[in-house]
Amino acid sequence: MTVVNAALLIAAGAGLTVTALAAIIRIVRGPTILDRMVASDVLLTTLMLAVGADMVARGHTDTIPLMTVIAATATLATIVVARFVKRRAEQPAPPQPSEVGHV
Repeated sequence: MTVVNAALLIAAGAGLTVTALAAIIRIVRGPTILDRMVASDVLLTTLMLAVGADMVARGHTDTIPLMTVIAATATLATIVVARFVKRRAEQPAPPQPSEVGHV
């Protein structure tokens, strides 16, 4: 491995690490479920990029099935959360305490 390749690999690792940490912070802090979902998509995409960078650095294609599973998981999770949010938005709002008992 040349010095240029090593420097590029270190830069990619640092960028992926910063991205993963930022996504984890957003998952923890929220504030909404949609913020957390987007952050989890970013985290899974970052993981896919890390696996891809490993394949390039080592010169193999053994982890393509892992990347496929990660992509499918992210897609399925996004669909599930979107449907949950849609159903939640369609429900009528519960009455406010000041509205209960007044006719």
